[in-house]
Amino acid sequence: MDSSGEEEEFFDSYDTLPERYSEEKDPSTTQSNYVSPPEEVTPLCSDTRTVSDHCSDTLRGSGIMEDSSTVDVKGRNGTRSTAIGTSANTQTQQQTLLEDLGLKQRYTEKLTLSEILQIDLKAITDEPAKCNSDLPWYSLKKLMMVNVTARNLQSERESSNDGATETTEFDFSNLSDMTDSGDKVNPLDVITALFLCSDGFVQQEMALKMSMCQFSVPLLLPDCDTEQCKLMLWAMRDIVKTYRPQSLLQSKGFTEERIVLSEIPLISFVRLGECSMSKSEILNKLLSNDFFVHHDMECGDTRRRISNGLTEITWYLPCGKKNIDIFSEPLAVANLRGDIASFETQFSFLCQTSAAVFVFFDNLDPECKLLTNLHHKAQMFLVGNQESKCFSMDALKTVATKLGLTKNIITKTKQNNYADFVQGLRKKVNDVIENTKEKMCIEKMADIAYELGILVDEDCPECQTAKENADAITSKIQNTLEYKATQLPLHGEIWKELTILEKEEFRLKNLGSEDIEIYKAGLQKEKEKLRKKQSSVNMSDSMTCFISAISSPGIERCYFLKWMRMNLDNLSREKLSGLRKEYKEKCKDAENKEAIKVIDNELSNSSLGIEHFFREMGQIYEASVSLPEQDLSRKQLQHLPEICAGLLLDGFPLELVDGDASNIPLTWVSDVLSQLNELVSPKNKILVVTVLGVQSTGKSTLLNTMFGVQFAVSTGRCTRGAFMLLIRINEDVKKVLNCDFVVIIDTEGLKSAELAQLDDSHEHDNELATLVVGLSDITIINIAMENSTQMKDILQIVVHAFLRMKEVGKKPKCQFVHQNVSDVSANENTQRERKLLLDQLNEMTQAAAKMEKKEKNTCFTDVMEYNPETGNWYIPGLWNGNPPMAPVNAGYSEAVYQFKKNITQILGNCESSANDILKFKEWMSSLWRAVKHENFIFSFRNSLVADAYMRLCTEFNKWEWEFKESIYKWITYAETTISNLGTPASKSKRVDMRELILSLKSEVSTKLMELEKELLEKLKSYFKQKDGHVHLVERYKEDFAKSARSLQRDMENSVYSQLTAAAEIKQGQTEVQKIKENHTKEIEKAVFALMDECRKKNIQMRDEELNKEFDKMWKETVKTLSFSKQVPTDVFTSVSHYLRINLTNKGSHASELLSKTKLQDCGKTPFIYKAKGILERAKKKASNWLPIQDPTIRLQKIADNIIAECIQYVKEKGKTDAPEADAKNPKNYSDAYIQEILRIIDDRLQKHEDVTVGIEFEVSLKQHICGIAARHFQKMHEDFLKENDPYLCLNKNKKLFCDGFKDLFNQRDQSQKKAEEFTKQCLKPAVEDFVYSKLGPAIIHEMRKQSQFITRVGSQYEILLDLLSKHSFREYVRYIRSYEVYVKEWILDQTVKHLSKDSKMFELVDPHLDSSISSIKAAIHKAKKKTSADLNTFINNFCQELGDTLVISQEKLGDFMMLNKANQEQFADWFTQFVDKMEKALKQEFKKRDIQSILQHLDVKPQNELFTQVIGCGKQCPFCAVACVRGGGKHSVHEASLHRPNGLNGYMWEKTEKLATDICSSLVVSDIQFRCDPPKVEYHFYKNYRNIFPDWNIPPDGSYEASDYWKYVMSKFNKEFAKEHGVKPADIPTTWKYITRLQAEQSLKESFNIN
Repeated sequence: MDSSGEEEEFFDSYDTLPERYSEEKDPSTTQSNYVSPPEEVTPLCSDTRTVSDHCSDTLRGSGIMEDSSTVDVKGRNGTRSTAIGTSANTQTQQQTLLEDLGLKQRYTEKLTLSEILQIDLKAITDEPAKCNSDLPWYSLKKLMMVNVTARNLQSERESSNDGATETTEFDFSNLSDMTDSGDKVNPLDVITALFLCSDGFVQQEMALKMSMCQFSVPLLLPDCDTEQCKLMLWAMRDIVKTYRPQSLLQSKGFTEERIVLSEIPLISFVRLGECSMSKSEILNKLLSNDFFVHHDMECGDTRRRISNGLTEITWYLPCGKKNIDIFSEPLAVANLRGDIASFETQFSFLCQTSAAVFVFFDNLDPECKLLTNLHHKAQMFLVGNQESKCFSMDALKTVATKLGLTKNIITKTKQNNYADFVQGLRKKVNDVIENTKEKMCIEKMADIAYELGILVDEDCPECQTAKENADAITSKIQNTLEYKATQLPLHGEIWKELTILEKEEFRLKNLGSEDIEIYKAGLQKEKEKLRKKQSSVNMSDSMTCFISAISSPGIERCYFLKWMRMNLDNLSREKLSGLRKEYKEKCKDAENKEAIKVIDNELSNSSLGIEHFFREMGQIYEASVSLPEQDLSRKQLQHLPEICAGLLLDGFPLELVDGDASNIPLTWVSDVLSQLNELVSPKNKILVVTVLGVQSTGKSTLLNTMFGVQFAVSTGRCTRGAFMLLIRINEDVKKVLNCDFVVIIDTEGLKSAELAQLDDSHEHDNELATLVVGLSDITIINIAMENSTQMKDILQIVVHAFLRMKEVGKKPKCQFVHQNVSDVSANENTQRERKLLLDQLNEMTQAAAKMEKKEKNTCFTDVMEYNPETGNWYIPGLWNGNPPMAPVNAGYSEAVYQFKKNITQILGNCESSANDILKFKEWMSSLWRAVKHENFIFSFRNSLVADAYMRLCTEFNKWEWEFKESIYKWITYAETTISNLGTPASKSKRVDMRELILSLKSEVSTKLMELEKELLEKLKSYFKQKDGHVHLVERYKEDFAKSARSLQRDMENSVYSQLTAAAEIKQGQTEVQKIKENHTKEIEKAVFALMDECRKKNIQMRDEELNKEFDKMWKETVKTLSFSKQVPTDVFTSVSHYLRINLTNKGSHASELLSKTKLQDCGKTPFIYKAKGILERAKKKASNWLPIQDPTIRLQKIADNIIAECIQYVKEKGKTDAPEADAKNPKNYSDAYIQEILRIIDDRLQKHEDVTVGIEFEVSLKQHICGIAARHFQKMHEDFLKENDPYLCLNKNKKLFCDGFKDLFNQRDQSQKKAEEFTKQCLKPAVEDFVYSKLGPAIIHEMRKQSQFITRVGSQYEILLDLLSKHSFREYVRYIRSYEVYVKEWILDQTVKHLSKDSKMFELVDPHLDSSISSIKAAIHKAKKKTSADLNTFINNFCQELGDTLVISQEKLGDFMMLNKANQEQFADWFTQFVDKMEKALKQEFKKRDIQSILQHLDVKPQNELFTQVIGCGKQCPFCAVACVRGGGKHSVHEASLHRPNGLNGYMWEKTEKLATDICSSLVVSDIQFRCDPPKVEYHFYKNYRNIFPDWNIPPDGSYEASDYWKYVMSKFNKEFAKEHGVKPADIPTTWKYITRLQAEQSLKESFNIN
């Protein structure tokens, strides 16, 4: 065939050839209607010749820059050298491309997995690649999500350029000049660049994902700069393939193995010279899949720049179905890119490793030495195209004859089309597979690679050292069971026994009749024995090697763990295949339940993964922690959590839940998380995503696809338990998510087939679901649409978990993912299914609510926010066809990507802020402790919730005090206004008392409503914030809102009462004052008349004579005055009236009881309540040994406390305001007082709803208190009348009148004397009153800053800590028997102690004293300015200036003004001086005054206000009488932080007469019974206590040490308590005796969550 002319034509037109000519892109055809196979380039004219071999080599092999001169040098391994430019600064082709792709720096600083997997904006946005530097990341993003479009690479700029050509008119004149713009990048170049610029772990991940997409993966990777290629053995190590060859067709078995270890024939396809057929496209047709990139793919026609010499490999694996399988046996297919003449090393490698090599050509050189000089075992096949003009049949015959390949020739002719041609090719390949013995696994190819000078990617020292370490461990594994028993003994049976003991400690199922605390102490001893047993076992050789290996530098330990996982998976694959077959057989017969259990147990024990080594490491650590702190073994192992934390950061998973033991090694996991926190702080905020679903429904695949991760799964069976992975958040996304990491938790499948055989499978599923839902910020519920029965089962479990979380304050988001829904209209067509799902969710919610005794939740939306339209996602099936040859469905990857974006958006919109790692750890511990209890909701205790609740209480206490403080200030102002009404000091426009009171009540009602609104707004704003874990306590929001509204009502009642009392007292004083004023005027007239008479005598009279004359006048004048007798009110009648009104709504029986006893006879003897009736007496007797408090004793205690409080109130109302001898007159009685007392009694009785309060008890108690009060008030009233008797008052002032008379007669200057008198008698008491009115709130404000009064919990903690420090039995008895009295005394003591330090009291007094003095001086100054020579006017002006600040006694003022003729100016001067003296004197007096005395005379008693805060609702545990510590006054459920043994209250066991040691927090999980109050005296199980006491929550102890405080107390004072109660000492559990004071204090801190 003469082709010289054609060759000449080619060389003539060389300069105009398209630049994109390359290996698989430049074939020609002679047929005008021929469509070129996708990978080749069709010449523009049909008669143009293809590029010759020589030119082809120049274009492909050298990688030459277009504008540089090159020297083509062949390296020793056959690859082409890097182009050598004419300039020293000219970059190589590879460097230029890497720079263009933005990967230049990554050639030396390799990409790592943590960088690839971190969540950045590119990972959650749809922005296309804008330039070439975006292409690698765009491709990686899609590849990590197993998206089959990952090779479709075109930047936005390129696509816009393409679009421009479509909108313009076609230019035929430029047809011959149309060339590639050069901007596009060939996908193979991007893949090659990514592999060159990635570390071994990224390469491995890329190869795995490419394999899943059914992309070919690099076998030999060229590097143009180093002139070498590399065997990618490590990169392919992680690829595992499952297939069914012909030999397993009948048994329906399958082969699963790591592909690099699979000995299957390799068929290689290469090209010699130019070829008009697209080799890659033909291979795709041969294998019926798009494995290889060819030129008809997107950007596949772009000139390759660095990927020539790349050898790709893929596999064809049969599924065992004859009508589907193309080949009945597995094979590997290799494809060398480029001309073998340019890549002899790669060609030699393929010839020595392949069963057959198919050489594509158009024109063969008869003298071709490349084919004839080879020494290989591979069959050689020549594949040519007779339609090519270059094709020479003579040359083919010559070569074929020389090589003996006359039967191995395949040609494409005009008579057969491509389908026929491919079919013929398949037959040849099939013949090779069936007849060849040449099978070589990729691992063994490394030896050939070494011979040819090809690098192997595993040859780095870190990888080899890691391999040696891993092999040293795994090579010893012969029998898995024996190996685990000898080398990993701690996490086996011992750990499972510990798990059983832990659950029994919480559930007490096997308690029997034994004493609970003794039983629990026994369990504790057993646990200690097991830990000692663990500690006594020496660390095995394998674990020593393992820990040593993971302690090595970063990259080496990563290699080690990979090697370990792969080695163990390989072993498991071999060991478990037999067991799986047996299991499969047994499962066919439902009668084999026991046998299945046995095999399942064997499967669990026989499986061996890397997680088992970490479990062992965890148990080694936990056992070491149980040793003394100074123990050498413990110290040597303290670094283990830090190692594991480092691995978490490196991307390795941490096992949270040990699936085999169904337990969390809390100490180990907690310490790992603590170390992790230290490593990343302050960037330690995390959000958690969890997936739950039925087994084998694609949960792990969903997570892996979403986040590009790989969770460790034991080979042959699904992993039990839960694993967590850490994914970094890039800086650009941190602003969106407000976190540093996303934690991904993968769980074992719910309703798993293996676990279904176990008795506690449902319990196990519930525990796991509760834990992971509780840990999550968003939970993905994975549902396979084809299994509705299992869907219903899983919904029940999941809804149960969500309900539990809602009840404990956690509100995770939820998304339902429906898999295997492929219809494009699925979202529209499944509306009915969504409604059905919601109905099922509602049904499950009702069922779960009933089980958890939370029936108020009737539908799913009560439990959590859920919108059926936005809460459901439909995802098509994973595979696009039948595995193993099916690629991942592009629709699946895209749907998962959209779902990932949605998840990110939901996380970004989370109301609550992200947890930090330590809080996540704490939450996990609390959840797991509660999960161990049968009743999760009422067992849940968590320090995060406690912290959040304490912060809420602290804030609410502050707002509540601000509310009260504002009202207290207003009350001071109101009382001042009332007291000054009708006096010169009054600033009120109203003169009528009734009008003033109505006005003040209206004013305070408005103020109270405003304050309530303000308080509720603060509460609302508080719950809107994202910080502080507010969402955890949102369920308490309504309780605090009720408390706010209740506070408003209570304060309104109290203020109204005080206003009424103040008005009544003022009116009484006014009436008395009027009488006094009238008498004073008469005396003054007589005095002035006497003075005129004496002066008329015009003689000097001595004082004796003046006295005589005055006495005579006094007697005569007094006789003329009328003194009406003051008739005292009968207070008993008034009190009886209000008592009867109070009991009106109690029925006729109450009225009868009132009539039986006169009020005058009540309250004379101590109040003692006696049990009445047979039932109550029997109950009283039974209470001595039943663990329930005697109701008679409880009622007596309630009565004692109420009586004490009311008596204190009565005393306060009768008090004098000044601590001096010249105190104010006694106060008068007001009906408001008795009304307030009755309100106090009703309020206190209402707080004890848990105790049956009979009408007899209530009436007798009220009569008793009212009798005491009436007697006291009667005396107070009579004392008031006596003190204010007009005749006596007048006689008391006789001396004042006499002195005034003498001064006037002798014309003495009264200014100094009167100034002193006014200062001392009028002003000083008013200033003291002012200071006392301000001092109460000031002291409260000061005390509330102290730690013991910030929150109720803090107060309870401080009280118990104080008791512990005193170590006094009597003090404990007082505390237990008279709790409220003790607390009041303690508060007073704490207040006095604090105010006694460093003149603290005076520091509080001084500002108010200064304030009042400043006001007085300012008033003097203003009064002086108002010109008046009249002292009376001056005093009136002065008083008016102070009218809203001070209350100056009108009585004292009247006394001062008697016969007062002092000079106003001189008086003012003296007055100022005496005010200064008064200031100094008062400061000295206050410094010297006893603090308790000061406290007694305050209007607002600090101890009372603090007591109200500390005592709270006043409710006590119905079993052990420990006080409730919940915040606010109107919470719906009560709770105590620390319960105590019943024996401390005197309970004993009837048979032994010994004190009981049972504790409420242990009893509530037991089957022991208690008896409730009349009228239904029935027995109930403690575990069902909420049926009787629904408003009490008694969580079980979070740990055995939780109640150590009271255990310590009872252990220390056992004999004393027994003697006190007249019984025998308790049998103290042995463990209690070893509790130290320090441990008791520590348990106190933990119980009250004190840091």
